Amino acid sequence: MCPDCEDFARTVLLLGHLATYAETPGADAAFVEVVGPALAVSLPEPPPGLFPDESA
Repeated sequence: MCPDCEDFARTVLLLGHLATYAETPGADAAFVEVVGPALAVSLPEPPPGLFPDESA
């Protein structure tokens, strides 16, 4: 596995869990507003081949 693949996958997973939590009744909206953007900014470059080539 590439060096950043595990970090990328873990961060995407955390974003997914945060999105699920945000939809939970009684979720702390301030927490979601702070943590969501922080996680998104911390995403490393996606692993090679994860997304189609933009030139196609």
